[in-house]
Order: sequence, then structure tokens, then C-alpha cells
Amino acid sequence: MTAAQGNSNETLFSSYKMGRFDLSHRVVLAPMTRCRALNGVPNAALAEYYAQRTTPGGFLISEGTMVSPGSAGFPHVPGIYSDEQVEAWKQVVEAVHAKGGFIFCQLWHVGRASHAVYQPNGGSPISSTNKPISENRWRVLLPDGSHVKYPKPRALEASEIPRVVEDYCLSALNAIRAGFDGIEIHGAHGYLIDQFLKDGINDRTDQYGGSIANRCRFLKQVVEGVVSAIGASKVGVRVSPAIDHLDATDSDPLSLGLAVVGMLNKLQGVNGSKLAYLHVTQPRYHAYGQTESGRQGSDEEEAKLMKSLRMAYNGTFMSSGGFNKELGMQAVQQGDADLVSYGRLFIANPDLVSRFKIDGELNKYNRKTFYTQDPVVGYTDYPFLAPFSRL
Repeated sequence: MTAAQGNSNETLFSSYKMGRFDLSHRVVLAPMTRCRALNGVPNAALAEYYAQRTTPGGFLISEGTMVSPGSAGFPHVPGIYSDEQVEAWKQVVEAVHAKGGFIFCQLWHVGRASHAVYQPNGGSPISSTNKPISENRWRVLLPDGSHVKYPKPRALEASEIPRVVEDYCLSALNAIRAGFDGIEIHGAHGYLIDQFLKDGINDRTDQYGGSIANRCRFLKQVVEGVVSAIGASKVGVRVSPAIDHLDATDSDPLSLGLAVVGMLNKLQGVNGSKLAYLHVTQPRYHAYGQTESGRQGSDEEEAKLMKSLRMAYNGTFMSSGGFNKELGMQAVQQGDADLVSYGRLFIANPDLVSRFKIDGELNKYNRKTFYTQDPVVGYTDYPFLAPFSRL
């Protein structure tokens, strides 16, 4: 039976073999920025947060984790580029493994979605372009809690790009040293890699701009480098070809998405290796609670894009963006996704898998505490449904 046909006997609670990982269900903790790693170093609060959301055989993806000192765009996000950070992450990974879960570290560079306050020596953020993010819709969050417009970035010279690729490779190796089961390359949502992929941002005239193949070159080099460093089975990739977050628009998201899939499929043929998964955010996703008016395209166009990518990709396909239990069940049963990742619902419901299984009432999330630094409030204090939910 093909992925397109689906299998009505499979549900969110069916087991799944994701390469070398035997998962007990299809509900995945999506990567979400939470701003609790004070000064970029994970702590006991992170260990408790991830352990709360771990189930035996469950799969978790960490929050976006900095690959270099200048890669942050939010206050107090964790890094994975220093020995101190590697050692600190070990307590988080060990807490997840102690409950029988698997966890990947999402490697993140925000590119132009940053500010001088997050840059070494107060320099300009790097990007594929010199164009800043528009100020009429987007603001950057500073450590003092204020929101200001994004500054003008500095376009990377082609000669500088290998060094950035190396940052990803070293961070991947560090993640494995910290005990992570693998890594996810964040190539979505308007951050650095997406700034190269999308023609609404990338205005380069060198080998990294212009054609789709050129715009995919940076992602290709990152994937190749990381796979060489830690092995394909420990690598996932996240993209969002149709998401306009942070001005990340493209004139032909379907062609872009298919080009990325084609590139990844070719890489998977090397030595018979397979990537762990491809993680795609569907257009239903809304950042910062945007209304329906902020959506791009029709439901029919969106469904066509996701189905096309799903059918074209040769491997495990994970979807995210606006899913509830019912939509997640449909995606699995209809063959539209192997795995479904949940973000905001998992923030407010540490026992989300148990609640889904028994159709339990869901806690409501408090958006005001998404990006605060409190180690408890809005982080580890959401109640469990019942004691058995902690299993």
C-alpha cells in the first residue's frame, strides 16, 4: 500500500519504525522556542520540561539550538557550540532517555532575524541578503522584553559560507556528544537557510542565488556536511516552502519544495543511507496567532503542495502546523504523514498523548508566557490530567 493510499488501520497511536528508531506512536513534540536557557546554557528546568513530555517510545525534537554565538534571535535560547553547553544538555537528554524516549536536537541559525544585541561585538546579523525584514509586520524580541524593528543584515560573502556550514557540522557532533539521538536541521520559517531558499528574500547573483538549484546549494552543503559528520540515520530536515513567516515568501513554493525533496532523495542514495525524516510545516500554520487573512493560497492549493511533497519524498514524512487530534488522525490514516508534530498543544499539555488517547479535555495555553524566563510559570506548571498520564 502506497503512502498516497494510506491505511485506515493506522492511527496516531500506531507504532512506527523511523529508520533505526522504534517509535510507539506518531505524536511528536515539535521544536519550540521557550527562552528558558539562561545565558544560552540548558538547566534543570529544561530537563523537567522535556521529561514531562516524554513517553516510552515517544519522539521529541528540541527547541531551536544555536550553532554559533551570533545565531540567536531570541533571549536565553540554548546553544550547542561550547563544551559548557554540551555538558549542560546531557541532563536533558538523560531525563528523556530515562523515560524511554528519543530526542533530536534542532540546529538553528536565525540569520537576519536577529539584532545587534545578540551579535558578538554588536555587529550586523548575517543573511543571504542585505535586505532587512519588513517593519510593518514583524518585530524582534529583545532581552528587556521590548520589541523593535529588525536591523539591516549583512549578506554573506560566498567565501564565508563554508565556515557557517562548519558551524552546523561541529554542532551536530556536539549534539551526539551530549547524548542526543540525532539532529534536525532547521531550514524553515524565514531563518538563515530559508533566507537562501526563498526568492522573496534571496537576491544574490552568485552561485547561491538565482535558480532554484543555486538557492538550494547552502542547504545541500549543510546536509552533506552533517551527514558526513554523524551519519544520515541521525539527521532530519525541516522546511516550509509555503510559509511566509518573517517575509519568507517564494514565487513558486511547490517547485521549491519539490527541488528540496529531489535534492534530499539524491543524497539518500549515497551508500544506501537514509535520512531520519523530512519535516514540513504546512500552510495552515499561523505564527503569533495570525488570523485566516494571513494565509497564503487556498485550501486546495495547500493540500496539493503537501501531498506532492509527501508522494515525492523517499522516506519518513512528518507534518506540522495547526493539527489537532482529528486532523492528525486523518493525516496518518490517509497516508498524508507518517508522523505529526504538535507545538502549542504540547506546551499546555505535557501528557498530550494520554489526553489524545482518551479524548481528555485539553489545557489552554497562555501565549503571554511562551517567551518568558520563569523556570516554572508557563513552562513546567501545566497540570497533568491524572497520575497515570505521567507514564
